[in-house]
Amino acid sequence: MERTNKRGLVGNIYKGRVARVLPGMQAAFVDIGLDRAAFLHASDIRLTPGEDNCTTRQVTEERQISTLCTEGQELLVQVVKDPLGTKGARLTTQISLPSRYLVLLPGIDCVGVSQRIENETERLRLRDIVHNYPNFNANGVIIRTAAEGVSAAALISDLEFLLRLSKSIQDRIASAPLKSILYEDLPLAMRCLRDLVGATVEKILVDEQESYEKIVHFAEQLVPYLVGHIELHTREIPLFDFYGIDSEINKALERKVPLKSGGYLIIDQTEAMTTIDVNTGAFVGRHNLEETIFKTNIEAATAIVRQLRIRNLGGIIIIDFIDMLEDEHKRQLLRALEKALERDHAKSYVSSVSSLGLVEMTRQRTRESLSHILCEPCPMCRGRGFVKSVETVAYEILREILREARQFNSAEQFLILAVQEVIDLLRNDESASLAEITALIGKPIQLQPELFSSQEQFDVVLM
Repeated sequence: MERTNKRGLVGNIYKGRVARVLPGMQAAFVDIGLDRAAFLHASDIRLTPGEDNCTTRQVTEERQISTLCTEGQELLVQVVKDPLGTKGARLTTQISLPSRYLVLLPGIDCVGVSQRIENETERLRLRDIVHNYPNFNANGVIIRTAAEGVSAAALISDLEFLLRLSKSIQDRIASAPLKSILYEDLPLAMRCLRDLVGATVEKILVDEQESYEKIVHFAEQLVPYLVGHIELHTREIPLFDFYGIDSEINKALERKVPLKSGGYLIIDQTEAMTTIDVNTGAFVGRHNLEETIFKTNIEAATAIVRQLRIRNLGGIIIIDFIDMLEDEHKRQLLRALEKALERDHAKSYVSSVSSLGLVEMTRQRTRESLSHILCEPCPMCRGRGFVKSVETVAYEILREILREARQFNSAEQFLILAVQEVIDLLRNDESASLAEITALIGKPIQLQPELFSSQEQFDVVLM
């Protein structure tokens, strides 16, 4: 999901300036014209040509950030992670330009093939096509999964397009001002056509004429075989209503996710990590407890991966599966989780079951999650996820009356303004406490309900 006026920055290329170098963090902050300076770690700075290869670009301990860049230095950088929360964008100096079948790595002399292409003969065929291209020069290429089985002409066409794009960016560097954008990645609809649409897709539905024409034009240039699959939705019922998309989005914002068996997941997203708790719920099984727990966990593993994709959850993820006693069940559970993750385009890593029965995993996070795009912190609870109870607010009011009475002896009486529920509690269940406070301060206390925006709000008025 993407807002037109809040386009993501991932893939954009900027001409930036190093604003600050932090040796203690092995990182630098780079000004690329955003509200917050972007973050560039030493491990994301491109190595010298002699050190480059397709698999190892990590910085060694001897290569300190202070030797890699200096304050005020101009750098060509690419965004690899959008600003998230209070953190700025994450950058790299290793530029990559993706197309339908290839990813071009300017300045790196290598050819890599996606690990998902398992047939060795096909891997060699694809490598040879790229290696034999006469104008390949010193550019690196990663052959993507979508390239499996495509013709040599399609690959060469993709490569020529990327080489022209790379040259146009290089030509703009000298004349472009500092903190300016040199290349902007495609809008969401085009990125979906480029990165996600495969042979199993039957239709691509668009509900707006102008967008439909742009998408068809893009497909004709990059993926012409998809043009016949693109359709304009012209029914009177809106597209999202017709296919139940809105209800699915609402489900993806819920904390509780029901499982078909009767169990359920509880998903809590925080800035540090996402936690997922698995519960049997109404599922009681047919044989024994261990078998019931195992079946619930297996079902949950598939559901969890789907939720990670739909909600676009990333970073550290802790899954609290229901405790299992048999080691074989634990191994089967991890295999089921890893198999479900194979469909996920985001990179992930899953650890073994810990001594506490938790599964720790990480998932690549480059853009905001679904809830961060669609929601904002609750003005009532300010993002805590809960508000003070009626009882808590009532006791705060009683303490505030005591403070005010001691500070302002001249007041003749007190007027309490609060929401109706708090006023009702003070008049009924806490009437004895209110009478005790009244006797203690020796002044009358009046209660008046008000329409405050939050249950926690109240006011003590001196009269």
